[in-house]
Amino acid sequence: MFGLAALSVAAVCGAGIAALEPAGRFSWLNEGVAEIGAGFGLTVQEIVVRGQQNTPKELIRAAIGIRNGEPLLAFSPEAARQRLESIAWIESAEVQRNLSGNILVVVHERRPFAIWQHNNDFAVVDREGRVVSADTLDAFGPLPLLVGEGAHKNGAAVYDELKKAPEVLARIQALVYVSQRRWNLRLHNGTDILLPEGHENAAIARLAELQKAQSLLDRPVVAIDMRLPDRLVVRQHPQPEQPVTTTRGRGRG
Repeated sequence: MFGLAALSVAAVCGAGIAALEPAGRFSWLNEGVAEIGAGFGLTVQEIVVRGQQNTPKELIRAAIGIRNGEPLLAFSPEAARQRLESIAWIESAEVQRNLSGNILVVVHERRPFAIWQHNNDFAVVDREGRVVSADTLDAFGPLPLLVGEGAHKNGAAVYDELKKAPEVLARIQALVYVSQRRWNLRLHNGTDILLPEGHENAAIARLAELQKAQSLLDRPVVAIDMRLPDRLVVRQHPQPEQPVTTTRGRGRG
């Protein structure tokens, strides 16, 4: 009892001095308090992590920064939270330290949304365009492919509109951001659909109608240009030239 009372007084004094000295010149006192606490059995007994799916476990362990058996009072939940939230996969984290010796960590991960192709590099991004992984791209199932500078930050809105037209979405291989202004839709059959800048929603709805009525997206064409407000231009594949045959008459001889 006397030891615990002394520990409490030391902890209060350490907290007060730390508040007066933000530079941490008296950190040795806090370390001493942690060592005293460890002497009375205040050590880390168990670390529980919840919510981890895609974040590498070794990154979480390194961010927590403490292991079983180490002094419990040497662990800062706030510092651990900040380190966890610096990991690309983690959007937010909650860290609790209990005097029973248990540390509870709850992480809220970012959800993989699409694969972004920029030049020759590929990365998994979330809906806000933040890169969360550049490895194991096939580990998250089929994801939309966004191509071009800025596509990772602007693709969610267009993709949400395409989800309203599943007959169009099922035929799309990639969403290509052109000059950071407008979108092209590259189909699996190689056709490019040129969407008008700022009017993607109406164009996608029109595509869905044309697909139902005429199966337009299944035709072997080079491109479907929808940039003009009053017309739709379909570019056909060039016809192969027919060979020209000539007959030579027989001469007398």
